[in-house]
Amino acid sequence: MLETLRNAWRVPELRRKILFTLLIILIFRIGSVLPVPFIDVEALKSGMQTANAGDFFNYLSILTGGAMNYGALFAMSVTPYINASIIMQLLTVAIPPLERIAKEGEEGRKRIAKYTRFATVILGLAQGAGYWWWLHASGYINASTTWETVFSAIVIILCFTAGSALMMWLGERIDEKGIGNGISILLFAGIISRVPTGIAALWHYFTELNYYVQVIVILLILLATIVFIVWMNEAERRIPVQYAKRVVGRKQYGGQNTHLPVKVNMSGVMPIIFASSILMIPTQILAFMGTSATDNGWYKVLSLFSYDSWMYAIIYFALIIAFAFFYTTIQYNPVEMANNLRKNNGAIPGIRPGKPTQDYLQKILKRVTLIGAIFLGVIAILPIVVGQFSQINVSLGGTSIIIVVGVAIDTVKQLESQMMMRHYKGFLD
Repeated sequence: MLETLRNAWRVPELRRKILFTLLIILIFRIGSVLPVPFIDVEALKSGMQTANAGDFFNYLSILTGGAMNYGALFAMSVTPYINASIIMQLLTVAIPPLERIAKEGEEGRKRIAKYTRFATVILGLAQGAGYWWWLHASGYINASTTWETVFSAIVIILCFTAGSALMMWLGERIDEKGIGNGISILLFAGIISRVPTGIAALWHYFTELNYYVQVIVILLILLATIVFIVWMNEAERRIPVQYAKRVVGRKQYGGQNTHLPVKVNMSGVMPIIFASSILMIPTQILAFMGTSATDNGWYKVLSLFSYDSWMYAIIYFALIIAFAFFYTTIQYNPVEMANNLRKNNGAIPGIRPGKPTQDYLQKILKRVTLIGAIFLGVIAILPIVVGQFSQINVSLGGTSIIIVVGVAIDTVKQLESQMMMRHYKGFLD
C-alpha cells in the first residue's frame, strides 16, 4: 500500500488528485469542529462524554468524526444522503417508471442522482428537526424566550441540513476530481479521526486500570478482524462458463472458457446499515424519553434493545442476515443472468440452459449470500461480545472497521489501475 502511494505521488496528475482529496478532507474536518449558533458546546461535550459508549448518539459521533459532540455544521454527516440513496434504490425496484429511468444509461443515472439530492435535503430537514428537539430537551440550547427558541430552531435545522448538503457536494467533487468514492472517503476520514481517542482509551485501561490481558486480546482480535475482512472482501465463487463456437464466413467466434464471479460479500456493508437504522429507532426513543421514565412499561421494553444487551446482538445478527438476502435479491436476478448466458451462447458445464441454469444460479447465490451474511453478522456483533467479556467499551464497531478496510482497499485498487493505465499509455505512444 505504501509503495502504491509512493509511486502514485510521482505521477503529476495523480499527485493533483491526491492533494485535491486531502483538501476536501481538510474542509470536512474544519466543518466537523465548527459549532452551530445557539448550541451550548461545553454542556453538549460534557453530556456526550458522560454518556454510555454504546449510546445512540455516541454511535453517530463515531461515524461523524466527533462532529456530533461539538454540535458542529457536519453533525449529521452523510447519513441523510445514505438514507436517500437506499430509499431511491428500493423505489427504483418497486416503481416501474423509476426503473425505466434507471435503465436509460447516463441520462437516467443523472436524473436518479437529482432525485436523490432532493430526497437528501428533505431527510436532512427531518433529521435536523429531530436533532434540534433532542438538544432542546436536553438543555443544550442557549435560548431564554419563545422567540429565541423558534429562531434557534430555524437556524440550527437549516445549518445541519446545509452541512449535509455541503458534504454531499464535497463527496461529488471527490468523485469528479479526486481519488476514490467521495462519500466513502468522507466516512473513512470521520472514522479514522476517532482512532486517537480509541487508542487513548485503551492506554487508559492498560496503564491506570491494569487491564493488561484484556487490552492485548482486544488488539489481537482487531488485527485478526482486519485480516479476515480483507480476505472476505476479495473472496469470490467462480462459476465456470463455456461459450459455443460460431463461424461467420471464414472467421470463428467464441469457444472460450471463462467464469462468472460471484463475490462472497456481494452486498458490502449495506445490510449492516439497514439493520443499524432499524435498531437505532428504539435506542433513539429511549434517549428522548430520558431517565425519568424508567418506571414506564414502554421504557422497560425498549431497554431490551440497548446497545450492550444480548437481545440487541441477537436481533442485530438476525436482521443483518435477512437484509443480506434482501439486498442480494434486488441486485442479482438469476433469471436475467441465465437469459444473458443463453443469448450469448454461453452455458455452465453439466447444466442445461434455461430453467436448470436459473435454478443452479439461484442455489449458488443462496449459499454464497449465507456465508457473506454470517461474516457480516459476526463482524458487526464482535465489539458487543468483546465488551461483554472484557468489561471494556469498544467504541470502534464492526461497521466502522468494514468501512475503513473496504475504502482503503478500493482506493488503493483505483490508484493501481490509474497508474497501470498511464504506464501503458506511454508505452503505446
